[in-house]
Amino acid sequence: MTGVPASAAGGSGAKPVRGGKLGTAAVNQASLWNIANILTMVRLLLVPGFVMLLLHNGGYDPVWRSFAWAAFAVAMITDLFDGHLARAYNLVTDFGKIADPIADKAIMGAALVSLSVLGDLPWWITGVILARELGITLMRFWVIRHAVIPASRGGKLKTLAQGTAAGMYVLVLTGPLATLRFWVMMVAVVLTVVTGLDYVRQAVVLRRRSLAAERAAVGRTTEALNEAAGSPGAGVADAGAGAGPAAGASGAPGASGAGASGPAVRVSGGSTPVEPTVGARDGADAER
Repeated sequence: MTGVPASAAGGSGAKPVRGGKLGTAAVNQASLWNIANILTMVRLLLVPGFVMLLLHNGGYDPVWRSFAWAAFAVAMITDLFDGHLARAYNLVTDFGKIADPIADKAIMGAALVSLSVLGDLPWWITGVILARELGITLMRFWVIRHAVIPASRGGKLKTLAQGTAAGMYVLVLTGPLATLRFWVMMVAVVLTVVTGLDYVRQAVVLRRRSLAAERAAVGRTTEALNEAAGSPGAGVADAGAGAGPAAGASGAPGASGAGASGPAVRVSGGSTPVEPTVGARDGADAER
């Protein structure tokens, strides 16, 4: 027992729901130090370690490259689990939303750049993949105010193909396996380009729909305000309609004295008359 209330410790103070999943009330109070964020931080820490292992002893030692492959494989596996755990157990945090995609891009970018530096991977492949990843990330921020682009099945296949191909390049392979890894990388490049174009299409469509919905909402609000306020000049018309009977009544029997003894009755807002003047009240009393 720590003696600290659950709410102060970062928890919701409620017992977890059966099955290990937290209730929706605890979503916004998920602790920063949850398993999903820890896996993300481990992946971030693996990036410099992976680079050092890959480039150790000139970058061509099969043993050290096997160690580098193991670090890369652990990073890719944590990428599969941290997002799933965060969604399944309501462990989504602002840190995770930012750190998870950064960790993904960091480990893949480090692998591609290091392999190109060693001469194992053509620079044009590294450039295409990194340009796509950076462009899609910036595009997500561009449309995030309008909508969130969900990860597609093609995007997941792209990530799997990239990880498999990069892992095969990290290992020192010869013969048919060396040829196979080239074609796996080509598949990854094709998926990278195709899914990138699909994300661009989705972003444009979502942004257009969001802007159209905003304009329609503004139009409906303006129309409702106009209907509530009434058409322009309605107050003047009401004032004129109210003045007509008053003028006609001045010619009625017994009304001449009231009309002559005081000033005309003023109308406030075109509909509600003010109290009669003292002269008008005197005339009315005389008639009674």
